[in-house]
Amino acid sequence: MKANHIQHLYRRVGFGILPTALQNVSTKSKKQIVDDLIKASKDSTKLEVDISEIKDIVGGLMMSGSKLDADTRRKIQKISRQKQLELNVSWINRLANSSEVLREKMTLFWANHFVCEDNSIVYIQQFNNTLREHALGNFGDFVKAISKEAAMTKYLNTKQNRKQKPNENFARELMELFTLGEGHYTEEDIKESARAFTGYSHNLRGEFVFRKRQHDYTDKTFFEKTGNFTGEDVIDIILEKRQCAKYICTKIYRYFVNDAVSETHVNEMTDIFFKDYNIENLMQFVFTSNWFYDEKNIGSKIKSPVEFLVGLKYTVPVMFKNSRQVLQIQRLLGQTLLDPPNVAGWKGGRNWIDSNTIVLRLKLPSLLLNNAYISNVKNGNEDGFMDTNKEEFKKKYGRRFNTETDWNYFEKHFKNVLLQDMDSHILACPVNEDAKTYLQSLAKVSKQEYCIQLMSLPEYQMC
Repeated sequence: MKANHIQHLYRRVGFGILPTALQNVSTKSKKQIVDDLIKASKDSTKLEVDISEIKDIVGGLMMSGSKLDADTRRKIQKISRQKQLELNVSWINRLANSSEVLREKMTLFWANHFVCEDNSIVYIQQFNNTLREHALGNFGDFVKAISKEAAMTKYLNTKQNRKQKPNENFARELMELFTLGEGHYTEEDIKESARAFTGYSHNLRGEFVFRKRQHDYTDKTFFEKTGNFTGEDVIDIILEKRQCAKYICTKIYRYFVNDAVSETHVNEMTDIFFKDYNIENLMQFVFTSNWFYDEKNIGSKIKSPVEFLVGLKYTVPVMFKNSRQVLQIQRLLGQTLLDPPNVAGWKGGRNWIDSNTIVLRLKLPSLLLNNAYISNVKNGNEDGFMDTNKEEFKKKYGRRFNTETDWNYFEKHFKNVLLQDMDSHILACPVNEDAKTYLQSLAKVSKQEYCIQLMSLPEYQMC
């Protein structure tokens, strides 16, 4: 398998591949490499922060039958805010270091498909791990599990969905965003589907509870079928439609292959997926298909803010001494994990870049890896970004980033890479002529400095 094809695969399955790892897999076939990646992600390791204090409070309330009073609610909310920050940082670190790389990348994908947010760390951590557990499993089981998650029943008001007054929020988004796409159902289908999901609720622990007295047991007519349907029945009926498989395959193609969709390739994916809705089999088909490695697909996608940040951390491990700055960077770049903009999630593609975020993206490698200043090697002096514009920087980006960079790790993995070959390991696409001229003038700098300069190019925004 060609080196650039292996690099392309690892950039899409994960966040890149280090030179030492590339050397280890370079003699393997495409199938062997893909099989190994899938095998490494067979298990699902939960991502958890310590929420024992909240669990103890909730457990006590449930055992005593007491209601949640205002003071206790405020206490739980305060703990939740801190723990959500911890979960965010833990997720970023997991993405940069996990051996279950495909499962983690799929979890990131599904988090922007089954979009949800909640202010309870108990519910949102549980939801995040449900995404992780089902990320490579059966899509039908996945949808059913999501429909019963406490965070989702709160977010889309299923908890308020009762036979006397059905709430249509979840039923609408189930079809529009989660399974079929806009225009492939009627308003009547939404109404009838909502009745099937009546009674869905949860307890304080986040466990699913079916409120029998609130469920509508009368017949519903959904997609021309009539019966006393439950929520699970509705999902099964949706899965019978090829459009469901095609909708998911289209989203996966855009995320893992190219924003410009090939109908031919999506139809091939749909043929595979519609058989049994096995996500793992679908991803194996995509990553072993020759068209996945077409030149037009390599380096064709703009990195999301999380892909940008995690990819940087993967190549050069950088730890934030102030964890809030990890959150700050995500907000400035326009993508904060666990905090989606709306139920449709982030649009992605060209929407990741605007006049503000591109400036920060080009500056960040130096700010994070080079002691928070930008080295102007070509002129032999330091750029004044941090020195002469400190007030401007503080106004736009807050305080100086306090980081610790593990350059020994970088040097270990790039030891046998020549300076002139660095760009093929750092960048997914060729640099333009002006950048080439500039990079050639940096020929005598260290690998560390050259790495930072490569990461500061517009080409580094692509994967």
